[in-house]
Amino acid sequence: MALPAKLDRLLSRADELRHELGTADGSRFGALSKELSEIEPVVAKVQELRDAERARDDAEAMMGDPEMRELAEAEYYEQRDRVPALEHEIRIMLLPKDAADERSAILEVRPAAGGDEAGLFAAELFRAYQRYAESQGWRFEVLEWDESEAGGIKGASASITGRGVFAKLKFESGVHRVQRVPATETQGRIHTSTVTVAVLPEAEEVDVQINDSDLRIDTYRASGAGGQHVNKTDSAVRITHIPTGTVVAMQEEKSQHKNRAKAMKVLRARIYEAQRQALAGARAADRKGQVGTGDRSERIRTYNFPQGRVTDHRIGLTLHKVDRVMMGEMEEIFSALMAEDQAARLAAEGE
Repeated sequence: MALPAKLDRLLSRADELRHELGTADGSRFGALSKELSEIEPVVAKVQELRDAERARDDAEAMMGDPEMRELAEAEYYEQRDRVPALEHEIRIMLLPKDAADERSAILEVRPAAGGDEAGLFAAELFRAYQRYAESQGWRFEVLEWDESEAGGIKGASASITGRGVFAKLKFESGVHRVQRVPATETQGRIHTSTVTVAVLPEAEEVDVQINDSDLRIDTYRASGAGGQHVNKTDSAVRITHIPTGTVVAMQEEKSQHKNRAKAMKVLRARIYEAQRQALAGARAADRKGQVGTGDRSERIRTYNFPQGRVTDHRIGLTLHKVDRVMMGEMEEIFSALMAEDQAARLAAEGE
């Protein structure tokens, strides 16, 4: 359907909803209100577009008046350029939404290749995400922090709570590569290590049906650095989802009950994301130029410390501020990834 006709339908639907809200009650009122609130930002932008189109046409008509020509020309060219920009914004707003975009997320960071250096960088990258989350006003709750003897981590996970967290962070899933001279390197040689990142939309109990009979729950004594409870009580929990083979272990809390709740939160998120990926597989295969598949084996970014640069390989973005990125200044990267994804989806819509 052509854009003008689509916009006319949208405006008509908004008018219908406002009219129906006047007589609706109970659950129907809630459903109508929700639908209206979802389309109102687009409706406001459409009204802005229509105003710009009228101003452009009025200015063009006035250009025939010698006394008004100069002012009319300035207004005409301004509105003429504004109309396609507004149309582009509206096309983006009309793109199909990922149902998970508005959700909170589970972040998992683990060292891959590179030994102790990979563990050290994994810890630094995890803290960088924490700083970014705090800058956005999101709640960052550490679920797991498995520290290594070298001061890095064997793995860490966190629950990041806020509106639109998954939309911002979902492109982080994949392999992150670091190139730098490790602190333990005496001859100044540059080492390359890798870390895997997974970002999962947080799932509610209604999203994923998990039967108790499908779970094997083991308890054991916590191990690792620190903590007065370590090796004293069977507080650590390992949950295995038998149908999928998904295993989640949690030992951060002194309470077995709290560790089980955290483990179930991560388990639901992993199963939910696996289901989402399976459903999206066919669509993703058709998306040429897609920013990323979310495959954790895909090398997505390199952090080169000697040259002070960060390069995202999917979109060819290079920033010469690796230290600032590691301090949580990641907005420029996330915005570029979201823009590239929008451009790819717009192109696919036009095919």
